[in-house]
Amino acid sequence: MPPPDDFHADDFHALARKLEACRICRDAPRHGPALPHEPRPILQGSPTARLCIASQAPGTRAHASGIPFSDRSGARLREWLGLDPQAFYDPAQVAIVPMGACFPGQDAKGGDLPPRRECAETWRAPIFAALPNLELVLLIGQYAQAWHLGENFRDGLTQTVRRWREILSAPQHPRILPLPHPSWRNNGWLRKNPWFEAELLPVLRDEVRSMLARDEKEPAA
Repeated sequence: MPPPDDFHADDFHALARKLEACRICRDAPRHGPALPHEPRPILQGSPTARLCIASQAPGTRAHASGIPFSDRSGARLREWLGLDPQAFYDPAQVAIVPMGACFPGQDAKGGDLPPRRECAETWRAPIFAALPNLELVLLIGQYAQAWHLGENFRDGLTQTVRRWREILSAPQHPRILPLPHPSWRNNGWLRKNPWFEAELLPVLRDEVRSMLARDEKEPAA
């Protein structure tokens, strides 16, 4: 769904309210069966945000609380970023835009299903148009990486994250950086790929620290 002709970037909060009322995946699904539970879209941000976490979809705890990353994955992600909860949940600085805004349900083995495709098709372009000050977008997991990188997402998540220097330094705005999902299910991945914590995370923390430090120094408009 493209932004309407009279849409302006500072309409983020109006757009967020429309997203929160969205029931497409339950009432008019285009990809597979309808969402089997009441949707609870979750989004964080404001037109001033410089950092965006392009995540996958809310999990069971986020669905229950209405707060993104309100679980162990969120604690690990905040550790990766070097942010305390106050900074992480400050929408003036940090946008959290999942590929699917609602908890998608679970498969037969108890794992989360993929994000609903209707959500990104409908909302992603207008949401990012309403975030004009973004400087860095973190692509959390393969679904966000495939959407934002297009043909540059190749050979799977691991090889894409391995090319993080190339992707981060590419001449584009906002810049993007691929990351694995911070789920504790990925402990094995982290053990097999020690370069992630040794090489990528220090750069990520420096980027986030310097970006948000500028926000503190700049006077309010």
